[in-house]
Amino acid sequence: MTGVQTLTVGPDEGDQRLDRWLRKRFPQLSQVQIEKLCRTGQIRVDGGRVKGATRIETGQAVRVPPLPAAGTRPDRAASAGPSASDAEMIQSAVLWKDDHIIALNKPPGLPSQGGSGQGDRHVDALAEALKFGRAEKPMLVHRLDKDTSGVLLLARSERIARRLSEAFRARETRKIYWAAVAGAPQPRMGTIRFGLVKAPGRGRGGEGEKMLCIHPRDIETTEGAKRATTDYAVLSSLGTRVSWVALVPITGRTHQLRAHMAEIGHPIVGDGKYGGSGQENLGEGWGAQLGGEVSRKLHLHARSISFTHPITGAAVTITAPLPDHMQRTWTMFDWREADVPADPFADED
Repeated sequence: MTGVQTLTVGPDEGDQRLDRWLRKRFPQLSQVQIEKLCRTGQIRVDGGRVKGATRIETGQAVRVPPLPAAGTRPDRAASAGPSASDAEMIQSAVLWKDDHIIALNKPPGLPSQGGSGQGDRHVDALAEALKFGRAEKPMLVHRLDKDTSGVLLLARSERIARRLSEAFRARETRKIYWAAVAGAPQPRMGTIRFGLVKAPGRGRGGEGEKMLCIHPRDIETTEGAKRATTDYAVLSSLGTRVSWVALVPITGRTHQLRAHMAEIGHPIVGDGKYGGSGQENLGEGWGAQLGGEVSRKLHLHARSISFTHPITGAAVTITAPLPDHMQRTWTMFDWREADVPADPFADED
């Protein structure tokens, strides 16, 4: 075991995620171990608590607790690698790949990363099965909620991860989500600008985290609130009962789309956290479930992502087919992909 260490982030190590920096320095650590050490406050940056996803900067001091010696991996489950069935599953989820980037159609129910009680079965761990001849596994450059399906990008090198992360921060990528929502939003196209702040209280490990919407006029005076903007467009409606909407998150806050749609009175179908668990549509103010044959799973899907390839400069758009539970709902309501534009906001832009 090592002793407690305080390490300084070097001049060529800034602007990257803490977990990636730690894995380079301490390859014996698994992602699960890093998340646990952060969650329990044993790893700190400049004396403060952090998450694995926290971005570190040159010159910052990172406190590292005693660790197993290099070359050991006490977390045996994490070091064993994905099972054959999981490897086959995650490989079948690949939508597109080249020498630099892999795009997945993430299944609903599969977390993007470990930590917060998620266990060892998540995209970051299963990425061991996505090396395709490389020595290193690909790295996540953004995340989707556990219950959200759709396009998820992984970078096959640190350089590409850095460039894609910069593009996300600069809002140079375009993500379009599809959702089924309660009711029929009016107007049929609009922008939601409620700020978001973490609700007080949380479950063990953070799994109870929920975001509260804050009116734009109160954002500056609400501690911890951050501005959040979502564009929406109604693509089809079944009377006033349920609508198919396209959503574009201009900002990328936690649970942004779910909280925003619930705040305007049109929660996403299957969203018990933000829309309630009522099973019937009794008129105004009904919950996030339709009842009947409609699945109780969350009906939120990252339909497409568009970006400029960091190496070739080519414009790339990747589209993900709907998961089974959403496809059944679309079929039930006779909603057809061919009847709507790929980007309903194009004319507005």
